[in-house]
Amino acid sequence: MTEPAEPGAWRDLIAGPAAPRAALIVLGIWLNAADALVTATIMPSVVRDVGGAAYYGWAIAVYLTGSILAGATAGRLSQRTGLRPAMIGAALAYAVGCTLSASAPTVGMFLLGRALQGVGSGWVVAYSYVAIGVALPERLWPRMFSAGAAVWGVASILGPFIGGVFAQLGQWRGAFWMFAGQGLAFAAAVPVFLPRAAPEADDRPLPWRTIVVLTAAIALIAAADVLPDATLDMGLLAAGVCGLGLAARVNAAPGERLLPPDAARILTVAGAGYAMIFTMEIATQVFNVYEAAILQSVYRVSPLVAGYTVAVMALGWTAAAFLAGSQPEARHGAFIRVGAATIVLGCLLMTLAIGREPLGWIVSAGAIVGVGFGLSWALTASRILKALPDDERAIGSAAVPTTSLIGGAVGAAMAGAAANVLGLAHAFTPAHAQASAPWLFGAFLPLAGLGCLAALRLTSEPDA
Repeated sequence: MTEPAEPGAWRDLIAGPAAPRAALIVLGIWLNAADALVTATIMPSVVRDVGGAAYYGWAIAVYLTGSILAGATAGRLSQRTGLRPAMIGAALAYAVGCTLSASAPTVGMFLLGRALQGVGSGWVVAYSYVAIGVALPERLWPRMFSAGAAVWGVASILGPFIGGVFAQLGQWRGAFWMFAGQGLAFAAAVPVFLPRAAPEADDRPLPWRTIVVLTAAIALIAAADVLPDATLDMGLLAAGVCGLGLAARVNAAPGERLLPPDAARILTVAGAGYAMIFTMEIATQVFNVYEAAILQSVYRVSPLVAGYTVAVMALGWTAAAFLAGSQPEARHGAFIRVGAATIVLGCLLMTLAIGREPLGWIVSAGAIVGVGFGLSWALTASRILKALPDDERAIGSAAVPTTSLIGGAVGAAMAGAAANVLGLAHAFTPAHAQASAPWLFGAFLPLAGLGCLAALRLTSEPDA
C-alpha cells in the first residue's frame, strides 16, 4: 500500500514555479464566473437601451446553453488541437462575443453576442480545468480546485458590484468592453505561461451525434426556464432530461465519446462524483433563482441586501474551500461526506425557515450550504480525475464544470416550473410568496439527498 501523498503548499501556487500557470487558470475561471453575474445586474439597463424586454431571460439562457455545449466538446478539441491553440481560440471567441454585445444596436445582435460569449467562456473555463490536470502536478490539484472555487465566491461579490457601477454610470456597454479586454489578455498570456504540448494522435471524427442530441436537450431545458406556461415548462423540462439520458447512451457508442464513459455509470467512482455534482447543483439552484425575490417581497429588504444575502452562500463556500484544500489525502473522503451532509442540512434549514423565521436564519442556511460545497466540491473534482485513466483526464477535467453547468440549467428550469405550479409566476404577492416559499425549497430536498448518497458511493473505496 502506498503512503498518502502530502498536499502541495499554497506557496507553490502563489510564488512557486507553478504560480504563472495557476494565475492563468484563475483568470480563465473568473471570466466564466463573473460574466453571468455582471450581465444579470446590468440587464435592466440593456433592455432600456436596445429593447427586447420579452427576451430578458434569453440573455442568460443563450449564454448558458453556449457554455454547456462548449464545455462538453472541450475535452476532445483540446486533444485534437493541443491545449495552447484551443485556449487561445476560445479566448478570442469570447472577446469577439463581448465586442458584439458591447456594440449591439439591437437585441438580436446582443443575443448573438451573448451566445458567442457563452461558447467562448465555456471553452475557456473547461480548458482551464483541463490545464489543472495536465499542466500542474497531481499534489497541487486539491489546492488548485479550491482556488478555483474561491474565484466563484469572489465573483459573487465583485460581479454585482461591477455591474452596478457600470449601470449606475449609464455605461453598461463598458462592462462588456472590459471583459473583451480581459479575454484578449488571457489569449496573450497563454503562449507565455502554458507549456507547449503536441496534439494527441486522434483520427476519430468528432462525435456529432452526441453533440446534436446534447444540443437539443439543453435547448429544451433552456426554453423551459424562460417560458411562462407551467404545463409547457414541465413538458419541455421532462423532454430535456430524457434528452440528457439519450445523449449519455449515444456517448457510449463506438466513436462517440464526448464525455468519459464513467460519467453515466453511477456505480463507478468517477460516475458517482459527477452524479454528486449534478444533483447538488440542481438541489441548490433554487437559492440563486428565487431567494433574492422572496427576501425582497416577504422580508422587505433592498435589492442590494437581498443580493448579498444570497452571496453569503458563496462566502461560506470560499472559506471552507481553503480549509478543504489544505487537508492530506487520507482525510478527503471524510470531508466529502461531511460536506454533502452539510449541504442537505442547509437545504433543510432553508426549507423550515424561509418565510417563517427572521432573516438571520436565512443567512445561516445559505452559509451552511456554501460551507458544504466548499468542504466537498474541490475534493470531489480531484477524486474524479484520479479515478479516470490518463487518456481520459482531458475529457474528464472539462466534464467537471460542464456537469455543474448542466445541473444549474436543469435546476433553474425546475425552479421556474415549480414556481409556476405554485402560482408564484402569476401572483408574487408577499402573502403568496410567504406561503409558497417552504414548498418551493422543500421540493428540492430529495435531490440533495440523492447527492448525499452519491457522495457515499464516491468515498466508499479507501483513500490512497
